[in-house]
Amino acid sequence: MKRLNPTVWQNVVQVQLWTLTSLTIAILFFIIFFILFNGLPQLSWEFLSTNPVDMGRGGGILSTIVSTLYLIAVALLFAIPLGIGAAIYLTEYTREGKTTRIIRFGVECLAGIPSIILGLFGFALFVMSFGWGWSLLSGGMTMSIMLLPTIIRTSEESFKAVPYEFREVSFSLGVGKWRTITRVVLPSALPGVVTGVVLSVARCIEETAVVIFTAGSSLRFPSSVFESGRTMAVHFYILAREGISMSKAYGTAAILILSILLINITAYLLMRYFMKRYS
Repeated sequence: MKRLNPTVWQNVVQVQLWTLTSLTIAILFFIIFFILFNGLPQLSWEFLSTNPVDMGRGGGILSTIVSTLYLIAVALLFAIPLGIGAAIYLTEYTREGKTTRIIRFGVECLAGIPSIILGLFGFALFVMSFGWGWSLLSGGMTMSIMLLPTIIRTSEESFKAVPYEFREVSFSLGVGKWRTITRVVLPSALPGVVTGVVLSVARCIEETAVVIFTAGSSLRFPSSVFESGRTMAVHFYILAREGISMSKAYGTAAILILSILLINITAYLLMRYFMKRYS
């Protein structure tokens, strides 16, 4: 049997890869088009500026937008310092050894825990043990645990990508280690760090399981993080699952899709901006 020319095999594989890539992109655009086609007609200023009424059959989604923003703020407030601090410790203050391997193994295990399990953990710890009840504070704290692996891994890889010569030059000028990290290493690694943080925001917006168990699903306008609230993702889930109002569900889904697209575009633009500034 005659063997095919390597060039022919290369062309065949290339066609297959292009086909698979095109199929993936086509599926993505179909989902986006389907949601926006059904959801955009529902969008209006009234939809964005009024609270839900009659269990979501009428009104808008203002309270769910505010609840989502509260949740993001609480989650990032705790996840960013812990995540970046852990990354700095792993890359700048320890050598590769048993300790770092154990920490990284723990981070990988934390990243693999299903969100429903983290939701139950947050319910048992923050809602029940700490007595915070179903509140945006409980949801944000639980969400910060979920975001830690993403922030730690992206920040760690960004710090590793900074050439060690930058540190040596700083040390040779008599600059201390902490000042070198904050004034030399961190600005150089900022594109990757910011990208990880911005993508974590998208994770907050789209999460449902963790929020239902910890923040609840109250439709009231939250006046503080100590009150229960319903995020946009939970609102969409409840409207669609219980068949309350599919038109409102599509409208909420359209806002979610547009928010996530905006966040991803922002992350890309920020990464390019910081790369140009600190390159």
